[in-house]
Amino acid sequence: MDIVSTFFNLDVLWRSMPQLLQGLWRTILLGGLSIVLGLLGGLALALVRLYAPRPARWLAIAYIDVFRALPVLVWLVIVYYAFPFIGIRLSPFASACLALTTVSSAYTAEIYRAGIEAIPRGQFEAAQSIGLNAFDVMRDVVLPQAVRIVIPPLTNNSINVMKDTALASVVALPDLLKQATQAQALAANPTPLIGAALLYLLLLLPLVRLVARFETRYSAREAR
Repeated sequence: MDIVSTFFNLDVLWRSMPQLLQGLWRTILLGGLSIVLGLLGGLALALVRLYAPRPARWLAIAYIDVFRALPVLVWLVIVYYAFPFIGIRLSPFASACLALTTVSSAYTAEIYRAGIEAIPRGQFEAAQSIGLNAFDVMRDVVLPQAVRIVIPPLTNNSINVMKDTALASVVALPDLLKQATQAQALAANPTPLIGAALLYLLLLLPLVRLVARFETRYSAREAR
């Protein structure tokens, strides 16, 4: 068997590339939207968990624990295939975005919480002593420092969200993986799958290196 013509058939790759690039665009759109919504939702959850009245804090903790324990694929299948039984019908893109966002926000909330709790208590008290209210303390003093602390884990979580977009193929979303499997079936050749893997690497490897750079910079700053 000729491995090159089987897995690296340039003619097959060239013919399938427009289909793969369409899927790549949907993957980037789905991942980017889910990451942004997850960051915003996670921040809201973290603040509720830390500062809201006790019943709201219990609900936030329950949400965070449940969605950190629930596999993304299981939740995605429930959203797309089970919700219609109660009258909620979402498109494949909306279902995937909802599933990724809800799970991502749970992980992001814990990252934010760790960053906020890492800020010395004295800074809260100093900000309040000069007349800042609770909102201004959080916005102007605490969050800017906390965000700098949590950039590496937030970036790492964003990479995980982008990788999890591949699960959207199970609900017939024509993302990169789905387009690759369709191209592979039409060509009767696995080269499109290899092409999809290479596109994922081109998309995610720079983010992986960015995380490493953030971690190195933060470690050097802590050592000073």
